[in-house]
Amino acid sequence: MTDQAILSAPEEVKEMDLTEAEQEKIKGYVDKIDIKDSQMVLQYGAGIQKQIADFSESALSSVKTKDLGEIGDMLSGVVTELRGFDATEQAKGLKGLFKKSTTKVAALRAKYDKAENNINGIVKAMENHQVTLMKDVAMLDQMYESNLQYFKDLSLYIIAGKEKLKEAREVELPKLLAKAEETGLPEDAQAAKDYSSMIDRFEKKVYDLELTRNISMQMAPQIRLIQSNDTVMSEKIQSTLLNTIPLWKSQMVIAIGLEHSQDAAKAQREVTDATNELLKKNAAALQMATIDTAKESERGIVDIETLTQTNQTLIDTLDEVLKIQQDGRNKRAEAEKELARIEDQMRSKVLEVSRASR
Repeated sequence: MTDQAILSAPEEVKEMDLTEAEQEKIKGYVDKIDIKDSQMVLQYGAGIQKQIADFSESALSSVKTKDLGEIGDMLSGVVTELRGFDATEQAKGLKGLFKKSTTKVAALRAKYDKAENNINGIVKAMENHQVTLMKDVAMLDQMYESNLQYFKDLSLYIIAGKEKLKEAREVELPKLLAKAEETGLPEDAQAAKDYSSMIDRFEKKVYDLELTRNISMQMAPQIRLIQSNDTVMSEKIQSTLLNTIPLWKSQMVIAIGLEHSQDAAKAQREVTDATNELLKKNAAALQMATIDTAKESERGIVDIETLTQTNQTLIDTLDEVLKIQQDGRNKRAEAEKELARIEDQMRSKVLEVSRASR
């Protein structure tokens, strides 16, 4: 029986959908069924039912306890650190490299060092969360396969039960009825009536197994929904770790590296002063060379607008990540409500069927 056939199976699973091994398994179940044994009827398929019930409870608990809010707080922390890197303040600092002392540069380095330490702590925590999420994804794959196997096993019990019911109604019960009519004995009539009641009781048991199978069928997409949420969040963490944070750090290194240009600027000013002195003595001969040197000295080293735009792009990226994470959290909340509603609905339906059978 293929996975696709199982998950899309109608009320009756046709014989052609079964493998030879599964058909043999069904025959074994049919041979062991004794409708007259009330204890056997009670326990028929009960083991698989309990596994599915425990499995359903476990999956629901996974949704209820899964709270990735801490990751959202971490991403907010990254945004906070990036916002603390004010490109406008940096622009003033860069101008200060060419105009005043190194105090602004030192303050900028201290500010960056603090931001880097904070982000490194966030990165470590996010990496740990990512490992947990990936383990959960692998675990959910195992849960999906287990649920699929429960569904298959339960389907075999149902098929075997229906075959036994058919045999009981079409073969065994007619024999008892014929014997009662032939002998006219009250005990034979009672035996036929009792056997008919046993058939009805076993039919209810098979129907109960069908309800459990339906729960198992619903679990498949529910598991995938949980798994999808974990995978999306893991991918967002991966993007932050491999793209956003390294890019920001590279910009930070560039900005700090500009501090070294201060020494070069000082030396350049000295050269300019010396050139000006030479210009006074050799104005005619050195005029063009002096002008060219002055022009080169006044050229800007870094486009501050580019740094501003780059920083804003990083901030926008993190804002988008936070939005997606919030959407994921809302979806998980909706999934929890939907799972609880389905569970309550199915429980009510089973109780309703139980009351109706009295």
